[in-house]
Amino acid sequence: MLETIAQVEDPSVARVLIAALKAHGFHPLEGGESGLPGMPGVFSPQGVPVTVPEAEAGDARLLAEALLKEMTAR
Repeated sequence: MLETIAQVEDPSVARVLIAALKAHGFHPLEGGESGLPGMPGVFSPQGVPVTVPEAEAGDARLLAEALLKEMTAR
């Protein structure tokens, strides 16, 4: 099973987050593997979901939150 650990408004930020999660050993879905049902690459108004296997969700969520906080700091 998969679990969504973050909803990211900006697709570019979502791609960077997915790459960073992969670099840390997690297994998030690629952008082309997700989207609205029947419309891959089209996302809901909440943004791009970042999804990982359930077993990784706890640790991946902590890392994602820290990375997003750092990426959006001005």
